[in-house]
Amino acid sequence: MTLRDMLHNTLVKTSLAPAVRTDGTTTGTAVDLRGFDAAVISVAFGSYTDGTHTPSLEHSVDGVTYASVGASELDEALEAVSDSSGANTVQSVGYLGARRYVRVIMIVTGSTSGAASGASVIVGEPHNAPTV
Repeated sequence: MTLRDMLHNTLVKTSLAPAVRTDGTTTGTAVDLRGFDAAVISVAFGSYTDGTHTPSLEHSVDGVTYASVGASELDEALEAVSDSSGANTVQSVGYLGARRYVRVIMIVTGSTSGAASGASVIVGEPHNAPTV
């Protein structure tokens, strides 16, 4: 069996800290992709009470001006969670774009108690390894 060391060849960075989210828009922390050639965005949902929770991704060349990531720059798609079937699930998409910074946005509408969610960016294919 071949040993595949992901610990020293990837980094997990938080964009949206885990929290219960209610109505409004939460903008995640930007993650710098410099020095890496691959990224996966992982959005985790915990308990769900109500509302529509729509995750999306933005990217930037300079870390200042952000634009929405188009479908052609993602491998798979992030889906809105609007009922209990989305509770305790994880959605992952590959980022295919070429911009240096990415961040996760969570838009919540129609909620009173909301849902728990958080998002991480897993970067890989480092120019210099090990990463830890």
